[in-house]
Amino acid sequence: MASGYRGTLYVGVTSALVRRVWQHRHADVVGFTRRYSVDRLVWYEQHVTMESAILREKALKRWRRAWKLELIEAGNPDWHDLYDSLL
Repeated sequence: MASGYRGTLYVGVTSALVRRVWQHRHADVVGFTRRYSVDRLVWYEQHVTMESAILREKALKRWRRAWKLELIEAGNPDWHDLYDSLL
């Protein structure tokens, strides 16, 4: 998730993506995403198991910011909010 084009980035894991993004968009979650207005879904990945999702989350959190930007822009160059595509 991001606060806007090339803005603040947030990496997380959930088993209920639509619900979780809705919570972030409506500032229902106290913490980082509300503090930095992170409310745009710009990238997501689906995993077969929660274990693999958590491993990927941990890997992405170790990545440099530039690498994360490259990943997002490879699949979503205009930084469109992907939330509506989930509905």
